[in-house]
Amino acid sequence: RVPFIVKWPGVTPTGTVCSKLSATIDLLPTLAEVVGADLPDKPIDGVSLVELWKGNQEAEPRKDFFYYYGKNNLEAVRKGNWKLVFPHEFASYQALPENDGFGGPRIRLRVDSLELYNLMRDPGEAYNVISMYPEKVEELLLVGERAREELGDLLTGREKGSQNREIGRL
Repeated sequence: RVPFIVKWPGVTPTGTVCSKLSATIDLLPTLAEVVGADLPDKPIDGVSLVELWKGNQEAEPRKDFFYYYGKNNLEAVRKGNWKLVFPHEFASYQALPENDGFGGPRIRLRVDSLELYNLMRDPGEAYNVISMYPEKVEELLLVGERAREELGDLLTGREKGSQNREIGRL
């Protein structure tokens, strides 16, 4: 939900708005395609957004997204406008006040059971609609299982997945 502005004269139509799913990890493959550069032989997690930048409103280069935090904790998955949150603990963005005017320790919170949000209608994730859309829950559980098979998930005790790779180093 962070704005990103593209100005590519003669290619990106002016005044268009795109609300398709994308992430900063998509910039490397996108810019590589724009300049005609080859990507490394190693797997790249991002996808090219060039079709979106060209104004193709039908393109969906990224259909889902995995929310990994910490060392390797799958805390949520997203497909289209739907986000399924898995049980986990986290530090909220709220902090306890301190006497010196600075924020103190962040408040620890816990998600105890699955939560489902329609981000088109509820971008602030205020209304858990899990009981209303059991078919979406099943669909997103499969997305989560695919993520765990590929990348693992320490929250469910899976140390590694089939696609884990070493961290890149210079």
